[in-house]
Amino acid sequence: MVDDWRTDRIGSALRGENPTVLRRLDAGFAVIGDVQFLPGYSVLLVDDPAVERLSDLPRDKRLAFLSDMDRLGEAVERACRRSDTAFRRVNLEILGNTDAFLHAHVWPRFEWEPSHLVGRPVWLHPRSRWSDERFALGPRHDPLREAIGSELDRLRSAL
Repeated sequence: MVDDWRTDRIGSALRGENPTVLRRLDAGFAVIGDVQFLPGYSVLLVDDPAVERLSDLPRDKRLAFLSDMDRLGEAVERACRRSDTAFRRVNLEILGNTDAFLHAHVWPRFEWEPSHLVGRPVWLHPRSRWSDERFALGPRHDPLREAIGSELDRLRSAL
């Protein structure tokens, strides 16, 4: 038994205990990010905690994961475009430098970001934003969570 879902994000999602899960997708889980300094930040978690990198997946599952990443990216884009007129684009990243499980970051980008960062990687935002309680996921993000989830449902039905 894991006391904190953050120590086992995939296992807790599989058990239905991860509160950040937006939807179960074909090869993983769409989750909203723990931090929201860029509102709508989401992550795609692979559905097998033993998978460390994209190349660990068989070809069909790899393609399903990439398709899920595309779907989550489009859902975030649609939801963020409706919620903020300063929405610019979505950045998609598979890095794997910190967490030892396959996941993809979906970063909405906005015109209101500091000018020296707006065209640069998200990781150049000040480290303090990652731990500042003002940006922690909370109930105020429920409308955006619902919007992204609804977009994921629409995109699934369009397949």
